[in-house]
Amino acid sequence: MAVFLCVSGRHLASDLNSKQMAGGRVAHATLKGPSVVKEIFIGLTLGLIAGGMWKMHHWNEQRKTRSFYDMLDKGQISVVVEE
Repeated sequence: MAVFLCVSGRHLASDLNSKQMAGGRVAHATLKGPSVVKEIFIGLTLGLIAGGMWKMHHWNEQRKTRSFYDMLDKGQISVVVEE
């Protein structure tokens, strides 16, 4: 049971009650909606990174293909099986 005291027009709770009520005074984070500018920036950044990696993959494959045909033209390799 809480004991209230009235001092100059204000009500003060006893120590036991003030410890129980302390949880109600904690500031809670307010939920906000998504930031459109932030979402666009994150999407653009991730898209550019993924596109760059995809392009590097294709350059690597193109280099391998070009190297194969250069070696084939020079006669270093052959596609015909020797018997």
